[in-house]
Amino acid sequence: MSHAKILILDFGAQYTQLIARRVRELKVYCEIHPFDVSDAFVRDFAPAGIILSGGPESVTEGDTPRAPGAVWSAGVPVLGICYGMQTMAAQLGGAVEGGRVREFGYAEVRARGHGRLLSGIQDRVTTEGHGLLDVWMSHGDKVTALPPGFAVMASNNATPFAAMMDEDRRLYGVQFHPEVTHTTQGRAILERFVRDICGCAGDWTMPAYVDEAVSKIKAQVGNDEVILGLSGGVDSSVAAALIHRAIGNQLTCIFVDTG
Repeated sequence: MSHAKILILDFGAQYTQLIARRVRELKVYCEIHPFDVSDAFVRDFAPAGIILSGGPESVTEGDTPRAPGAVWSAGVPVLGICYGMQTMAAQLGGAVEGGRVREFGYAEVRARGHGRLLSGIQDRVTTEGHGLLDVWMSHGDKVTALPPGFAVMASNNATPFAAMMDEDRRLYGVQFHPEVTHTTQGRAILERFVRDICGCAGDWTMPAYVDEAVSKIKAQVGNDEVILGLSGGVDSSVAAALIHRAIGNQLTCIFVDTG
Protein backbone atom coordinates (compact mmCIF):
# COMPACT_ATOMS: atom_id res chain seq x y z
CA MET A 1 0.00 0.00 0.00
CA SER A 2 1.33 3.43 -0.92
CA HIS A 3 1.10 6.24 1.61
CA ALA A 4 1.63 9.97 1.21
CA LYS A 5 4.87 10.78 2.99
CA ILE A 6 6.67 13.73 4.52
CA LEU A 7 10.40 14.29 4.06
CA ILE A 8 12.14 15.79 7.10
CA LEU A 9 15.56 17.28 6.40
CA ASP A 10 17.73 17.37 9.50
CA PHE A 11 19.95 20.40 10.08
CA GLY A 12 21.20 19.06 13.42
CA ALA A 13 18.40 20.14 15.75
CA GLN A 14 17.91 18.50 19.12
CA TYR A 15 14.20 18.29 18.33
CA THR A 16 14.32 16.60 14.90
CA GLN A 17 13.17 13.23 16.23
CA LEU A 18 10.29 15.02 17.93
CA ILE A 19 9.16 16.42 14.59
CA ALA A 20 8.99 12.89 13.19
CA ARG A 21 7.17 11.65 16.27
CA ARG A 22 4.53 14.38 15.99
CA VAL A 23 3.99 13.68 12.29
CA ARG A 24 3.63 9.94 12.95
CA GLU A 25 1.18 10.64 15.77
CA LEU A 26 -0.97 12.21 13.06
CA LYS A 27 -0.85 8.84 11.24
CA VAL A 28 1.31 10.24 8.46
CA TYR A 29 4.44 8.43 7.29
CA CYS A 30 7.69 10.39 7.39
CA GLU A 31 11.42 9.85 7.14
CA ILE A 32 14.36 11.87 8.49
CA HIS A 33 17.31 12.41 6.17
CA PRO A 34 20.39 14.69 6.32
CA PHE A 35 20.02 18.20 4.93
CA ASP A 36 22.63 17.56 2.24
CA VAL A 37 20.79 14.88 0.27
CA SER A 38 20.96 15.30 -3.49
CA ASP A 39 18.37 16.97 -5.67
CA ALA A 40 17.75 13.58 -7.28
CA PHE A 41 17.02 12.06 -3.87
CA VAL A 42 14.40 14.71 -3.11
CA ARG A 43 12.71 14.14 -6.47
CA ASP A 44 12.81 10.34 -6.19
CA PHE A 45 11.45 10.42 -2.63
CA ALA A 46 8.36 12.14 -4.07
CA PRO A 47 7.22 13.73 -0.80
CA ALA A 48 3.79 15.20 -0.25
CA GLY A 49 5.55 17.88 1.78
CA ILE A 50 8.93 18.78 3.25
CA ILE A 51 9.86 19.94 6.75
CA LEU A 52 13.20 21.67 7.39
CA SER A 53 14.32 21.20 10.99
CA GLY A 54 16.06 23.65 13.25
CA GLY A 55 19.80 23.49 13.84
CA PRO A 56 22.71 24.93 15.82
CA GLU A 57 24.44 26.70 12.92
CA SER A 58 24.14 30.34 11.87
CA VAL A 59 22.89 31.18 8.40
CA THR A 60 24.95 34.37 8.59
CA GLU A 61 28.24 32.45 8.63
CA GLY A 62 29.91 31.09 5.52
CA ASP A 63 29.57 27.47 4.41
CA THR A 64 26.68 26.65 6.73
CA PRO A 65 23.97 24.10 5.85
CA ARG A 66 21.53 24.89 3.07
CA ALA A 67 18.55 22.97 1.72
CA PRO A 68 18.92 21.25 -1.67
CA GLY A 69 17.65 23.31 -4.57
CA ALA A 70 15.06 20.64 -5.37
CA VAL A 71 13.24 21.54 -2.15
CA TRP A 72 12.17 24.81 -3.74
CA SER A 73 11.49 23.44 -7.21
CA ALA A 74 9.59 20.29 -6.22
CA GLY A 75 6.28 22.15 -6.13
CA VAL A 76 5.25 20.67 -2.77
CA PRO A 77 4.54 22.49 0.52
CA VAL A 78 7.57 23.27 2.68
CA LEU A 79 7.64 24.14 6.38
CA GLY A 80 10.84 25.61 7.78
CA ILE A 81 11.25 25.48 11.56
CA CYS A 82 13.71 27.85 13.31
CA TYR A 83 16.96 27.37 11.32
CA GLY A 84 14.79 25.88 8.60
CA MET A 85 12.92 29.18 8.33
CA GLN A 86 16.17 31.13 8.31
CA THR A 87 17.74 29.12 5.49
CA MET A 88 14.46 29.37 3.57
CA ALA A 89 14.63 33.15 3.87
CA ALA A 90 18.32 33.33 2.96
CA GLN A 91 18.08 30.97 0.00
CA LEU A 92 15.02 32.64 -1.50
CA GLY A 93 16.25 36.23 -1.37
CA GLY A 94 15.48 37.46 2.13
CA ALA A 95 17.90 38.54 4.86
CA VAL A 96 18.98 37.00 8.16
CA GLU A 97 21.03 38.74 10.83
CA GLY A 98 22.61 37.69 14.08
CA GLY A 99 20.49 38.82 16.98
CA ARG A 100 22.05 40.81 19.80
CA VAL A 101 19.61 39.19 22.22
CA ARG A 102 18.96 35.45 22.10
CA GLU A 103 15.30 34.51 22.47
CA PHE A 104 15.01 31.26 24.40
CA GLY A 105 11.97 29.85 26.15
CA TYR A 106 8.34 30.90 26.29
CA ALA A 107 7.18 33.68 24.00
CA GLU A 108 3.87 35.10 22.88
CA VAL A 109 3.35 35.88 19.21
CA ARG A 110 0.51 37.60 17.42
CA ALA A 111 -0.85 35.91 14.33
CA ARG A 112 -1.12 38.26 11.36
CA GLY A 113 -2.70 37.93 7.96
CA HIS A 114 -4.93 35.09 6.92
CA GLY A 115 -2.46 32.36 6.03
CA ARG A 116 -3.71 28.78 5.89
CA LEU A 117 -1.12 27.49 8.35
CA LEU A 118 -2.24 29.55 11.35
CA SER A 119 -5.77 30.58 10.39
CA GLY A 120 -8.12 29.94 13.31
CA ILE A 121 -5.35 28.50 15.50
CA GLN A 122 -4.83 30.55 18.67
CA ASP A 123 -4.53 30.33 22.44
CA ARG A 124 -6.50 33.49 23.09
CA VAL A 125 -7.68 36.66 21.41
CA THR A 126 -6.85 40.28 22.21
CA THR A 127 -9.56 42.86 22.80
CA GLU A 128 -8.93 43.99 19.22
CA GLY A 129 -9.63 40.47 17.96
CA HIS A 130 -6.05 39.45 17.15
CA GLY A 131 -5.09 35.82 17.76
CA LEU A 132 -2.24 35.14 20.19
CA LEU A 133 -0.12 31.99 20.38
CA ASP A 134 2.02 30.69 23.25
CA VAL A 135 5.17 29.30 21.62
CA TRP A 136 8.66 28.03 22.43
CA MET A 137 11.59 29.95 20.95
CA SER A 138 15.24 28.94 20.75
CA HIS A 139 17.21 31.23 18.45
CA GLY A 140 19.80 33.96 18.20
CA ASP A 141 19.63 34.83 14.49
CA LYS A 142 16.41 36.11 12.98
CA VAL A 143 14.93 37.00 9.62
CA THR A 144 15.15 40.75 9.05
CA ALA A 145 13.81 40.97 5.48
CA LEU A 146 11.30 38.66 3.83
CA PRO A 147 12.04 37.01 0.48
CA PRO A 148 10.05 38.21 -2.54
CA GLY A 149 6.51 36.86 -2.49
CA PHE A 150 6.43 36.30 1.27
CA ALA A 151 4.26 37.99 3.90
CA VAL A 152 4.51 38.10 7.67
CA MET A 153 2.38 35.46 9.39
CA ALA A 154 3.22 36.11 13.07
CA SER A 155 5.33 38.54 15.08
CA ASN A 156 6.25 39.89 18.48
CA ASN A 157 8.40 42.76 19.70
CA ALA A 158 11.60 40.70 19.76
CA THR A 159 11.00 38.92 16.45
CA PRO A 160 9.08 40.98 13.88
CA PHE A 161 9.07 38.00 11.51
CA ALA A 162 8.20 35.15 13.87
CA ALA A 163 6.48 33.34 11.00
CA MET A 164 6.27 33.95 7.26
CA MET A 165 4.36 32.57 4.30
CA ASP A 166 4.24 32.45 0.53
CA GLU A 167 0.76 31.09 -0.08
CA ASP A 168 1.16 30.81 -3.85
CA ARG A 169 4.11 28.42 -3.50
CA ARG A 170 2.89 26.93 -0.19
CA LEU A 171 6.11 27.84 1.60
CA TYR A 172 5.90 28.51 5.34
CA GLY A 173 8.43 29.36 8.02
CA VAL A 174 8.06 29.54 11.79
CA GLN A 175 10.80 30.81 14.07
CA PHE A 176 9.32 28.90 17.01
CA HIS A 177 9.11 25.14 17.59
CA PRO A 178 5.67 23.58 16.99
CA GLU A 179 7.02 20.10 17.71
CA VAL A 180 7.54 20.72 21.45
CA THR A 181 4.67 20.60 23.94
CA HIS A 182 5.56 24.08 25.23
CA THR A 183 4.01 25.42 22.00
CA THR A 184 0.49 24.63 23.08
CA GLN A 185 -1.03 24.73 19.60
CA GLY A 186 1.96 22.99 18.02
CA ARG A 187 0.09 19.79 17.22
CA ALA A 188 -2.68 21.77 15.55
CA ILE A 189 -0.13 23.67 13.45
CA LEU A 190 1.62 20.48 12.31
CA GLU A 191 -1.71 18.81 11.62
CA ARG A 192 -2.76 21.80 9.51
CA PHE A 193 0.46 21.47 7.52
CA VAL A 194 0.59 17.72 6.90
CA ARG A 195 -3.13 17.03 6.62
CA ASP A 196 -4.70 20.15 5.11
CA ILE A 197 -1.86 21.78 3.19
CA CYS A 198 0.09 18.66 2.12
CA GLY A 199 -3.06 16.59 1.72
CA CYS A 200 -1.88 13.54 3.69
CA ALA A 201 -4.85 11.34 4.59
CA GLY A 202 -3.60 10.11 7.96
CA ASP A 203 -3.90 6.45 6.96
CA TRP A 204 -0.52 5.21 8.24
CA THR A 205 0.03 3.32 11.49
CA MET A 206 2.97 1.38 12.88
CA PRO A 207 1.06 -1.96 12.99
CA ALA A 208 0.14 -1.48 9.34
CA TYR A 209 3.77 -0.64 8.56
CA VAL A 210 4.88 -3.91 10.18
CA ASP A 211 2.36 -5.89 8.13
CA GLU A 212 3.56 -4.22 4.93
CA ALA A 213 7.22 -4.85 5.80
CA VAL A 214 6.51 -8.53 6.50
CA SER A 215 4.71 -8.91 3.18
CA LYS A 216 7.60 -7.30 1.29
CA ILE A 217 10.15 -9.57 3.01
CA LYS A 218 8.12 -12.68 2.17
CA ALA A 219 7.90 -11.63 -1.47
CA GLN A 220 11.61 -10.81 -1.68
CA VAL A 221 12.94 -13.93 0.06
CA GLY A 222 10.54 -16.52 -1.30
CA ASN A 223 11.90 -19.99 -0.49
CA ASP A 224 15.49 -18.83 0.03
CA GLU A 225 17.42 -18.86 3.30
CA VAL A 226 18.61 -15.71 5.09
CA ILE A 227 21.68 -15.24 7.30
CA LEU A 228 21.61 -12.15 9.53
CA GLY A 229 24.40 -10.70 11.63
CA LEU A 230 22.85 -9.83 14.99
CA SER A 231 24.62 -7.50 17.43
CA GLY A 232 21.78 -7.14 19.92
CA GLY A 233 21.34 -3.46 19.15
CA VAL A 234 18.02 -1.91 18.23
CA ASP A 235 18.52 -1.93 14.45
CA SER A 236 19.59 -5.54 14.05
CA SER A 237 17.13 -6.79 16.68
CA VAL A 238 14.18 -5.13 14.95
CA ALA A 239 15.37 -6.42 11.58
CA ALA A 240 15.64 -9.94 13.02
CA ALA A 241 12.15 -9.78 14.54
CA LEU A 242 10.59 -8.59 11.27
CA ILE A 243 12.40 -11.15 9.13
CA HIS A 244 11.59 -13.99 11.54
CA ARG A 245 7.93 -13.02 11.54
CA ALA A 246 7.99 -13.13 7.75
CA ILE A 247 9.97 -16.32 7.04
CA GLY A 248 10.34 -18.15 10.36
CA ASN A 249 12.95 -20.95 10.28
CA GLN A 250 14.34 -19.77 6.95
CA LEU A 251 16.26 -17.19 9.03
CA THR A 252 19.57 -17.98 10.74
CA CYS A 253 21.02 -15.32 13.03
CA ILE A 254 24.72 -15.11 13.83
CA PHE A 255 25.50 -13.19 16.99
CA VAL A 256 28.30 -10.66 16.52
CA ASP A 257 29.97 -9.68 19.79
CA THR A 258 30.82 -6.02 19.36
CA GLY A 259 31.99 -5.68 22.95
